[in-house]
Order: sequence, then C-alpha cells, then structure tokens
Amino acid sequence: MRVSVIVPLFNKAPYIERALSSVAAQTYRDFELIVVDDGSTDEGPRIVEAFNDLPIHLIRQENAGPGAARNRGLELAQGELVAFLDADDEWLPNYLSESVRLLGEHGPEVAAITSGYFQHPAGISRKMWRARGLQDRVVRLTPSTSSKLVTALLAYMSPCTTIARAEVLRRGGGFYERDRCMYAEDAHLWLKVLLNEAVVVNLEPLARIHFEASGPTQTRRAMRPVEPFLIHPEEIENVCPPYLRQLLSRVLAIRALKTACVLGYWGRWREGRNLVRRFRVSGAWRLPYYTSSLVCRTPLGGAIGKLHRMLGADQAFQR
Repeated sequence: MRVSVIVPLFNKAPYIERALSSVAAQTYRDFELIVVDDGSTDEGPRIVEAFNDLPIHLIRQENAGPGAARNRGLELAQGELVAFLDADDEWLPNYLSESVRLLGEHGPEVAAITSGYFQHPAGISRKMWRARGLQDRVVRLTPSTSSKLVTALLAYMSPCTTIARAEVLRRGGGFYERDRCMYAEDAHLWLKVLLNEAVVVNLEPLARIHFEASGPTQTRRAMRPVEPFLIHPEEIENVCPPYLRQLLSRVLAIRALKTACVLGYWGRWREGRNLVRRFRVSGAWRLPYYTSSLVCRTPLGGAIGKLHRMLGADQAFQR
C-alpha cells in the first residue's frame, strides 16, 4: 500500500465512527488503517472492530498520550506515506486522493503536504490563513523567510491535514511523547521538518476539525501546557541548519512571547517573564505579542485574566 493512515484513539467513542466513516469514504483506496487504542476505557475500540470492511489493524497499548500513540502507528506503518486522523475529526472524501496527487506532482524532494480545513462549527479556513501570509506553494525556509510566516505554518500544520513521507518523520524522531504530552506534541516535529525539508501548502479545505469535541486545553477553557519546543529548544536547535539559526531564534521568541501572554492570563506571570528572558532576541519589540506580553508578565496580567474569566469571556489566545 502507498499510504498508512494512523488514528490515535483514547475515549472518543462518541466520535470514532464519524472519523472512520470518513476514511471508508475516501476515493483513494491504496491505504492501510492503523488505529492505536491508547488505553481507552469506553466503547471506542469495540466500534473500531465493527469496521471489518476496512484494511484495519487495531493496536492496544497502555495510555501514553497522543504523541506516543502516533509514534506506535508510525513504527508499524508499511506505507511510503503516512496520514494522521484524530478520532474526533473527519476527512472530506477527496483528502487522500488530492494530497497524494499534489505530493506526487512536486516530486520526492518535497517531504510533506499540509492542507486546509474547516473549523467546526465556525467553518473558518482559507481566508484566515491567507491573511496570515500563507499561499498555495512549496515552502522551503531560507534566512530571509519571515518568522511570522513560520509561526503561521506551525499553527496551520495539523496532524489531521498533513501527509508526510514516513522516512522523514522517523528521521525527525517522531512526535514528542514524554510526560504524556497533550499540547503541541505535533509542532515539535513539524518545526524540525520545516527547518530541514520542503513542504507543500495547499489552502483547499480537505478536512473538518471538530474543536467542540476537543479537551479543555485545546479549546482554551483551561491553562494549556508550555510547548515542548520551548521546554527543550536544544532538540530543535541540534537539527537546525546553521544558516537558519537566527530565524529559529526569532520563531522561538515569538512563541515564547505568546505563551507568556497565556501564562500571565492564568496568573502565572513569573513563569511568563522567565520564559521571555530565556528566548530574548534583539529587536524583540517588533515581534507579535511583545506589547501584550509586557502587561501579562506582571501581576496586572493575572488580575486582568481573572476578571476576564469571571465575566465569562472566552480565552483570546489561539494556537
């Protein structure tokens, strides 16, 4: 088979049938399906077993988090290409066919293709990403690439909408899986890929991501963890080509400023202040989130955040 489809599953019984039905509806048929049950305690695995008309392999393991589940699937994958679908999301019927076609058109030097998606129930996709500088094209980072563009690419590259060459992901060490990481375990890997490979950006929406089914840290109803690439930046720096190190420093600085805003909002302004200090770069005042982080890195940030939550307002900081 050409493509290995990997679905991590943990207590998603209300949604897994929808996800697998979207795989069954694909117009492209040269694939295997690997569902990694990450220690579910609900009926999800039983629902998976009912899909006996698919070339499906159900693998069970103790709960270790989404990164570990995807890595288990990546370890077992037989396909040249790997595609990931979260158990609460769904693909449009032409997702695999369009992705494989576009990846093939650009040749083996391109490592991955990442496509657009509809945010359910909001429905936002292409227009928002164009506003952030993304276009339909092959992207290979250079020293002159905008750090804002790289941070937009990191936000755009969802596992559910990215198909990659298996060997590239294995070479990058797979998804971050330590400490049962639940946030940005994918971005840790995508940043390594972007620094070293060419990636096709396709703005056509080919999937639906169901944010209403996500956990509280993903929907900003609770404090999210700090991104792994900010906790262990040395892992990214070690694989970064020398000519892109300055660009990487500015990308990490932007994400540190943004995360400092989130930390301050939840009253952890000291951690936010220390994070910004750790990733200080020259001319930081020009970077996104710098001004808002000035407030969030003080006790005032925590007070504003507390008032904001008391009034029932939604968290403003998106991925």
